[in-house]
Amino acid sequence: MTEPVIRVVLADDHQVLRDGLVALLDALPGLEVVGTAADGRDAVLTARETEPDVVVMDIQMPHLDGIEATRQVVAARPGTAVVILTMNEDDDTIMGALRAGARGYLLKGSSAAEVQQAIRAAAAGGMVFGASLAARIADFLSGRPSTPDVPFPELTEREREILDHLAAGRSNADIARLTHLSDKSVRNAVSSVYAKLHAADRADAIIKARDAGLGR
Repeated sequence: MTEPVIRVVLADDHQVLRDGLVALLDALPGLEVVGTAADGRDAVLTARETEPDVVVMDIQMPHLDGIEATRQVVAARPGTAVVILTMNEDDDTIMGALRAGARGYLLKGSSAAEVQQAIRAAAAGGMVFGASLAARIADFLSGRPSTPDVPFPELTEREREILDHLAAGRSNADIARLTHLSDKSVRNAVSSVYAKLHAADRADAIIKARDAGLGR
């Protein structure tokens, strides 16, 4: 009996990597790349249009980051599994991706066999993580170590810090000075906060933050 073909969408803003993954996966039996995306917003739209079994998603992409794109894909299509393939291995990003609904998390540099295994496992309803991340993720999923509840868990620690400054009424210039970040980095972080909180503007984000106890 012929195994069903696993339909895959690839989302990565680096064309060389994206094209390489397309060539790799299309050459494997039982896998078919049905769409590609160069940014997070396009990834969400492509997933809606092509109805894939699995989306392989980068984190750092224009317009919409991979964590928020993952959340939107899973919300719109609960049957689609998302596997993260990224350079990011900090705890905030990993946990943010898991909270958003990702079923796999691999680092770029993983072998072709690992990528293939993760896609097949995710399509079958399982969860797969890179060997170097498995222990950390197991601790998170089992609740060890316990951590206090924090507002807006979808935000990274840095984004939450910047939101706290916003809620305190500080300008972007003040935030850049206090956090030792460039003005551009602060602007990018603020935009990411708006997207993740579904805030219409700065005032809306401040209201949400103060309601959650930030900025005091």
